[in-house]
Amino acid sequence: MNFKFDAEHTFFTSDTHFNHANIIRFCNRPFRNVEEMNETIIAYWNATVGMDDTVFHLGDFCLGGAAEWTRLLDRLNGRIYLILGNHDLKNIRQGFLGRFEHVAMQMRIEIGKRKIYLCHYPFLCFEGGYKDVWQLFGHVHTRKSNTGIDARRLQYLYPTQYDVGVDNNDFTPVSYEQVRMIILKQIEQSKITRQ
Repeated sequence: MNFKFDAEHTFFTSDTHFNHANIIRFCNRPFRNVEEMNETIIAYWNATVGMDDTVFHLGDFCLGGAAEWTRLLDRLNGRIYLILGNHDLKNIRQGFLGRFEHVAMQMRIEIGKRKIYLCHYPFLCFEGGYKDVWQLFGHVHTRKSNTGIDARRLQYLYPTQYDVGVDNNDFTPVSYEQVRMIILKQIEQSKITRQ
């Protein structure tokens, strides 16, 4: 199946972990409690994403049962595509598949002529190409000064890969244009370091 999207109205995010109290401590998130975290991420999301925009959420959306999922989905702008993460697999409830535009383990989309591979996890091999295809991912909770468990492994990423998770993006979805500029800069920097 070929999915094509409009560059101007497409956003990416991951690892919101709504209702997950332990993620605040685990990722050193700057929130006092789950309520503050949820409300901040919802506010940033809705300030960035319009009602008719497309959002690709690359996994670990929410913890909790039907009431929690419904309450959150009712408050978020945009048409949401969910790429399942490790927490979603154990927490998604029957009936929620219909609340998303599409639910998948991974996806390949096109924006203009740009091919983008979406998965919750970063891969060292994806879609057979490293220049022509970009990969967006989450899961690793990177930050500018990452000292997390995956920090050493992330050195092996290609410049055509980017973590769209909230911890890496000021708890806000990133637009296609932001992603494009970041990846082009990473590609340029990788050329300089190889010289």
